[in-house]
Amino acid sequence: MQTPSRFTAKKSHLASLLFLFSVGCSGQSAIADTLTVTYAGSMGVVMDNGLGPDFAKKNHIDYQGQGQGAYGMARLLAAKKVVADVFVSITPGPIDVLKQAGLVDHAQPVASTRMVIAYNPHSRFAQQFARSGDDGQTPWWKILSETDLRFGRTDPTSDPQGQNIIFTLKLAERYYQQPGLAKTIMGELINPQQIAAEGGLLARLEAGQVDAASGYESATRSAKLPYVVLPDHINLSNPDYSKQWYDKVNFTLADHTGQLKTYHPQPLVFYAAVLKNAPHPQLAQQFIHYLTSAPAQQIFKDNGYDQPKGKALYAQ
Repeated sequence: MQTPSRFTAKKSHLASLLFLFSVGCSGQSAIADTLTVTYAGSMGVVMDNGLGPDFAKKNHIDYQGQGQGAYGMARLLAAKKVVADVFVSITPGPIDVLKQAGLVDHAQPVASTRMVIAYNPHSRFAQQFARSGDDGQTPWWKILSETDLRFGRTDPTSDPQGQNIIFTLKLAERYYQQPGLAKTIMGELINPQQIAAEGGLLARLEAGQVDAASGYESATRSAKLPYVVLPDHINLSNPDYSKQWYDKVNFTLADHTGQLKTYHPQPLVFYAAVLKNAPHPQLAQQFIHYLTSAPAQQIFKDNGYDQPKGKALYAQ
């Protein structure tokens, strides 16, 4: 086999240098044309298959998305271990983390959702879940209480969804008058047999590793999985129920630093914010504006999201 000559290698190296020089002189490098969006892990489908590519195509740029539990992502951004242009959170809590870090002044509501119980259509419990809303059939919470049912949820110390399923089940105790129901279904608040990373929870459900899982209706519909619709009294979607229902429950748990913290429900609204250290702040602002536009709202709707609710969040 013939090896490349030294002349050929030099020619290749020179061509590479000329290419880099021409890109630099153009004033638009590949990095400058890339919008980086970090988001709550449940938004993976709508962001990476819908909103991101649509915005990139319309603006002739590249899009890069990164999802994770919203609190975990907020902490990475606050510590500057991850640098991005935009952060899209579920609930105001993760936005507060970035406000305290001086990285966010304003966050715009862009969509909303509600808690549901998703289930695997091939699970042996699937038919029971499908009939759980009918009169005379086994209620969804009794099915989840079965000792051999495998239930999945996310980490409440790093992900709002992990907190919200705890609130939902505690509210279900009151709504259905079933004291102790939450512990019967979940065991301890931190139960390694149930907890998975948010981005992988529905994938585990689809793969049949669990029979049922907590979920946002938006992400569950995006994944085309069946689910049980829960009453507004417990699904955290309706601000009208906050005072008489949602605000009545809380729980205390050690946070990521080991300090005890009491958690309270927050509205299931998605907020988008431009980060103060955004590499491309103008492009980031355009993306926030795009998320509230009619085409983007249609993409949200097509993926199971409801319209934004409530007011914008501002730093104090």
